[in-house]
Amino acid sequence: MSLFNWVSLVLFLYLLSPILSLNGSSDIPSRFLNYAKKRELFDWMVGVRRKIHENPELGYEEFETSKLIRAELDKMGVKYKHPLSVTGVVGFIGSGKPPFVALRADMDALAMQEMVEWEHKSKVSGKMHACGHDSHVAMLLGAAKILQDHREELKGTVVLIFQPAEEGGGGAKKMIDEGALENVNAIFGLHVANKLPLGEVASRAGPLLAGSGFFEAVISGKGGHAAIPQHSIDPILAASNVIVSLQHLVSREADPLDSQVVTVAKFQGGGAFNVIPDSVTIGGTFRAFLKESFMQLRQRIEEVVTGQAAVQRCKAVISFLENEKPFFPPTINDKNLHDYFRIVAGDVLGIDKVKDMQPLMGSEDFAFYQEMIPGYFFFLGMQNATHKQLQSPHSPYFEINEDVLPYGAALHASLATSYPVIMF
Repeated sequence: MSLFNWVSLVLFLYLLSPILSLNGSSDIPSRFLNYAKKRELFDWMVGVRRKIHENPELGYEEFETSKLIRAELDKMGVKYKHPLSVTGVVGFIGSGKPPFVALRADMDALAMQEMVEWEHKSKVSGKMHACGHDSHVAMLLGAAKILQDHREELKGTVVLIFQPAEEGGGGAKKMIDEGALENVNAIFGLHVANKLPLGEVASRAGPLLAGSGFFEAVISGKGGHAAIPQHSIDPILAASNVIVSLQHLVSREADPLDSQVVTVAKFQGGGAFNVIPDSVTIGGTFRAFLKESFMQLRQRIEEVVTGQAAVQRCKAVISFLENEKPFFPPTINDKNLHDYFRIVAGDVLGIDKVKDMQPLMGSEDFAFYQEMIPGYFFFLGMQNATHKQLQSPHSPYFEINEDVLPYGAALHASLATSYPVIMF
C-alpha cells in the first residue's frame, strides 16, 4: 500500500472514530438489536413472516403480500408509493431530505410444492417461499418499525423498497424504470444463509455473485417408429449431442481462472417408449462474473445448439427469454460501502461475526440497483448449531430459523441510520 493510501486510511479512521467505531462508541447498533429482540416486536415479525409464508405468490402476482405490507406501513404512519412494477411498494421514513439511503426486500415465492409439514405450511398448491423472501419482507418491515420509532435520530431519508419478481423476473429493473431509486445515494440488501451460523454475516467487496441468463431451444426432426429409426430424424439424439457439446464451452474454451457455468436443467421430449418424437425442448442457464465472458457464452451457446442440431439433420430455434427472464448483471459490492458495512455490522454483531466470503455463481437482481448507484449485498446466517442442518434455498424442504429476524431488522436499521452521519 502506498504512503498516500496509508495516510488516507488513518485519516478516515480518525475522523470516523468519534461517530461510530468497532469498540462500540456509538450505541445505535446495540440499542437497535436489543429493540428488535423485544418480545412484542419479535412476535410481530414472526407473525408477518408466517402470514406471507402461508400465502406465497409468484413474481408480479404478489397482490396479497403487497396489501399486507401497505397495511403494516399504514399502522406505523409510514408514507409510501404504490404500485410500482405491478405490486411493488416504496416507503419513506425521515426528513424527506438528502441523503437518501435505500433498503430492499424481495417479495416473490417459487413455483414448487412445500414438503415441510408444519402449522404454517403453504396453503397454495405448487407454490412455496423456498428462498426466504418472506423473512426478507418481515425483516424490512421490522426495520421500518425501528426506524419509525427512532425517526428523530435520522439525519436524512430512508427508502424502503419492497420489490416483486426477483426469481428470474427482473423486478429490480422494472422498479428502477418506475423511479424507485429517485434521489437515492446508496442501497443495501440481504439474503438469509442456511449454512452460516445465526448472528453472523458474510460478504465481500467487488464481485459477489455472477451475472446470469437463461436459454431455451426447440430441436425439431422427424418423428417415427423407434423400430425403424432410418425413416426418422431423431431430435433426442441431436439434443443429447447438443448437451454434451455445451459442457465443453467451459471446460475447453473458458479461462480456468475466469469462473463460468453452463447448465442444461430442462429436457422435454417424447411420451412413449417406442416413438421417436418430432421435437425436443431443452433449456438451462449460463453464468459468468465478467460481462465479456457472459456475452461470449451467449454467442457460443447459440452456435453450438444450431450447429450440433444441423449435424444430426435437425433444425433448432433458440431463445434467450429476455422478456420473461432478463439477463442479470453480476452483483458487485461497492468498496467504500464494504468498509462501512464492516464497521456497522461489527458494532451490531461483534467484529468476529463479520466474515469475508468467496464469490458464488448464484445471481441476484439486486445487481440492477448496483449498476445505477453504489450498492451492497450481504448474507445473514440463520443456522443454529444445536438444531438440524437447514436445507438450501430452492429446496422443497427449505426452512427459516425465525431467530434470524431481529438481526436482519437491526442491521437494516443501523445501516440506514448511520449512513448519513458516516458517509456524508
